[in-house]
Amino acid sequence: MDYAVLGLGDSSYPKFNFVAKKLHKRVLQLGGSPLLPVALGDDQHDLGPDAVIDPWLLALWDKILTLYPLPPGLDIISPDVCLPPKYTLHYVAEDSSCSDGDVLQPRAAKAVPSELHPFAARMVSNERVTAESHFQDVRLIEFDITGSGIMFSAGDVVMIQPQNSPEDVQQFCQLLRLDPDRHFVLKPSEPGTALPALLPQPCTIRHLVTHYLDICSVPRRSFFELLSSLSASELEREKLQEFSSAQGQEELYSYCNRPRRSTLEVLWDFPHTACAIPAEYLLDLIPRIRPRAFSIASSLLVHPNRIQILMAVVYYKTRLSKPRRGLCSNWLASLNPQHGEVRVPLWVKKGGMKFPSVPDTPVIMIGPGTGVAPFRAAIQERVAQGHRGNCLFFGCRQKSKDFYCQLEWEELVTKGFLMLFTAFSRDQEEKVYVQHRIRENGKLLWELLSRRDAHVYLAGNAQQMPAAVAEALQWVLQSEGGLSASEAEEYFRALERSQRFQSETWS
Repeated sequence: MDYAVLGLGDSSYPKFNFVAKKLHKRVLQLGGSPLLPVALGDDQHDLGPDAVIDPWLLALWDKILTLYPLPPGLDIISPDVCLPPKYTLHYVAEDSSCSDGDVLQPRAAKAVPSELHPFAARMVSNERVTAESHFQDVRLIEFDITGSGIMFSAGDVVMIQPQNSPEDVQQFCQLLRLDPDRHFVLKPSEPGTALPALLPQPCTIRHLVTHYLDICSVPRRSFFELLSSLSASELEREKLQEFSSAQGQEELYSYCNRPRRSTLEVLWDFPHTACAIPAEYLLDLIPRIRPRAFSIASSLLVHPNRIQILMAVVYYKTRLSKPRRGLCSNWLASLNPQHGEVRVPLWVKKGGMKFPSVPDTPVIMIGPGTGVAPFRAAIQERVAQGHRGNCLFFGCRQKSKDFYCQLEWEELVTKGFLMLFTAFSRDQEEKVYVQHRIRENGKLLWELLSRRDAHVYLAGNAQQMPAAVAEALQWVLQSEGGLSASEAEEYFRALERSQRFQSETWS
């Protein structure tokens, strides 16, 4: 079999493109013939995965056309030809029944909530847990899931489906000259194409833009490519073609990716093109809003029929005058259940972290910042079951400003259910992080690992922290366990293989 593998990954994760590498290796072992070396797209690259995808695709089609020439009379479609849209859009009378204000589809009786059928959870509370003077706004948010049938355990994640702000929706409709209250139905251009599962039929333009089109995302190169073919303005079309060409990628990165310019802002910069976009191309042009995953920060044993999350509100500045805002976190932060009932579409997925079922197994948890969220769920669950041997390393900037759940931890320490080690990086001249506390408490950690088969868990930001923690743990294995550097590395790998070391990190 001739084959080629393109992996889409993110090098900030420890198992970068693991699936692509494994698939390539296995098909090769089974006698497959690779058309090209395995390609590993990286979301962390300045130009995104396109830096690897573009040259790979060109080489792939060259190879395929050499091996499998086109039959006589058939030619390759020129890149200048604008392909028909995936769906055609038909406006209908305004009295057509349409569920405009709600992203939630009717759920089959007793069906567990899922992406296609999320549960409309009532927001119970939305509390800021960092000091007002702290640079970062972090929220502890609670949802009521009574009647949903949702069950979860420590380590699981809740998926939340966000939506665009009314201001952005209004701007988008004005720019594209769309009537937000117009009703339409979609029909596939080719038989056999499934309709978008999350869109009601019929639907309004407002619902489409609010709940479906990700107008706040940073557009990919393919967006500029399609936009250039739809543009009737010669000047704007030239610039769009430049952005979508291989030679224009550095300039596109500088214009779009580096300052994190949104799709809506790009359309503002190309007004003559934007106002002439045919509505049926919107679903080809703009991706759908993806759900966001949050570690569940509470246990059903302690908070029945509730889900809590610990969420940092994403807000930062670039060279653009308007600050950048995370779509989901800012939407959730804006919701105030004290001003009336608030419902949020959500469902639960199994998480990557599994906590030990054997009751007396000690658990070492390393969770700086909001990385502590899954460990709050685990500690609540284990304490409710009467398990001791809970050891938490928590780090933040300042004890007085961002020490999440401080009173809860201190009470558990007093009751003998928790060993707590804190690192407040900015409370003294020299910065102190969780990896420093790990080294300081090496004797205890070696005792727990070697004598009591402890499990180690790590959660948090995937920049430098995971590597620094792994290094500190290996230092403990050498200094307290008397292992050589290579033995410590092998011991650490064995912990990973046996799932006694698990991590969940994000960029």
